[in-house]
Amino acid sequence: MNSDRIITYSPAYTLVPTYECFNRCSYCNFRTDPGKSPWLSLSDAQKSLEALLPQGVCEILILCGEVHPRSPRRSDWLNHLYQLGKLALDLGFLPHTNAGPLDYAEMALLKSVNVSMGLMLEQITPKLLETVHRHAPSKEPNLRLAQLEQAGVLGIPFTTGLLLGIGENHCDRQATLEAIAAVHQRWGHIQEVILQPHSLGQRQIPAPTFALKELPAIVAMARNLLPASITIQIPPNLISDFSILEDCLWAGARDLGGISPKDEVNPDYPHPHDVKLSRQLAKQGWQLVPRLPVYRADGHHLAPQLQQSVKFWEEKLLRNIKPAKINK
Repeated sequence: MNSDRIITYSPAYTLVPTYECFNRCSYCNFRTDPGKSPWLSLSDAQKSLEALLPQGVCEILILCGEVHPRSPRRSDWLNHLYQLGKLALDLGFLPHTNAGPLDYAEMALLKSVNVSMGLMLEQITPKLLETVHRHAPSKEPNLRLAQLEQAGVLGIPFTTGLLLGIGENHCDRQATLEAIAAVHQRWGHIQEVILQPHSLGQRQIPAPTFALKELPAIVAMARNLLPASITIQIPPNLISDFSILEDCLWAGARDLGGISPKDEVNPDYPHPHDVKLSRQLAKQGWQLVPRLPVYRADGHHLAPQLQQSVKFWEEKLLRNIKPAKINK
């Protein structure tokens, strides 16, 4: 198979420590108010993870609402994220945490139990602070850009991305991509950039959604502006037209992200079954193969214990390269 026709995905499962979030982004289908949803217990998390052991799941995405930096529960929240990452590691999985902006010490702690981490940059234009991010203090662009820099200083393999169709224009998208490229040129730690279309959910007030027909051109722009070492990711569950998805692949997208039983951020848009998607792509000459949440080139950033876990999974995928059956 021509390597140019290989498309990757991560066999994944999402743990949500808490849905509560002090931000109020107008497009969010995920959050609840602080104190309004229980935190996931370690015992319940362990039961969920143990049930996954025979299913071929590799990545555990720890996706969390944000507790305010000055909240008295912030330290408990951080410790809970750490314990969940450690639990996933001890059970043989590879954790990847996305929990919003963190300070240096918080990020360094979570680095010790994660093979990679992430934070969506979304858009760097400050004008969104007057609209969709009016009540979302942690969406301040410079704060989120600083997170990318901080991850680079710490040597954390990192995923970031753009949210499309939330009020930005072409120049805003270009500026955001250029900002990501500049950070990566300094540190070389960004593995993937996600191009995520805003998709209206049932919990939102009706509003315009992103025009999917624009996505292939944005993929092409991203491929032109980003270093070749950064993989462009698109979410297949948010691209309802397969022809558009394939146009995105021709434009330079090479990853479909984590395919899991549920998209927690967009719960109204189920992930496609990996085997069905693989067959659909194969008919057009593409090969869908599983990958780890840390790319091989970034393994040198990891602590020895994490490197051992990654090596185990690399060998396992080489022995069984067919897509894992993780959706029932």
